[in-house]
Amino acid sequence: MPTDKANKIVYVLTNPAMPNLTKIGVTSQGDVTTRLSRLYTTGVPVPFECVFACQVANSDKVESALRVAFGNTRVNPKREFFKIEPEQAIVILKLLSVQEVTPQVEKVMSEGLDDTDKESREDLKRSRRPNMNFAKMKIPVGAVLLYKDGAAQVTVADDKHVNYKVGKKPLSLTAVTQDVMGLNYAVQPAPHWTYEGKTLKKIYEETYSDEEE
Repeated sequence: MPTDKANKIVYVLTNPAMPNLTKIGVTSQGDVTTRLSRLYTTGVPVPFECVFACQVANSDKVESALRVAFGNTRVNPKREFFKIEPEQAIVILKLLSVQEVTPQVEKVMSEGLDDTDKESREDLKRSRRPNMNFAKMKIPVGAVLLYKDGAAQVTVADDKHVNYKVGKKPLSLTAVTQDVMGLNYAVQPAPHWTYEGKTLKKIYEETYSDEEE
């Protein structure tokens, strides 16, 4: 990552062709278009997707925080790929950033992509990550799901929805997670919730692993 401090943009990217990996990069505002346009090459089957981007006042401070938090998850010291959930990086960046610029960066990344590129990415996302189904994951109606250390909880309403607030209609766990985390964009809920002491991500992987073989 670059080390000069001023006028930097930090971006968090995912790609369905690279499951369980998150790319974190830093670039100058003036170079953002060139830098991001180079990511979608002939060696990458589908485009990256920007899940978060922000301006930072001191990129050295941000890089230091990310290095401490995720250094041991970096898959190659020469590449900016980490074996983490994107939300883990986003939480840190929201504390250190000056301004979120996700829509602007995603717009830059979408320029030059045709409908085939975008549709291929969405098709791969759907095939790699089928939607959670509580019944299939053997989580019964009425089961209590806890958010992280119990800061929030929901009960399973049906195969795809949970009861969150009294008197309100059932919601998807994705929508609840977005509300609990105070975000204005959707995140994968599975890493953040547990059932009987086990994360939903672990249960999800155990349930759907056979389908991927």
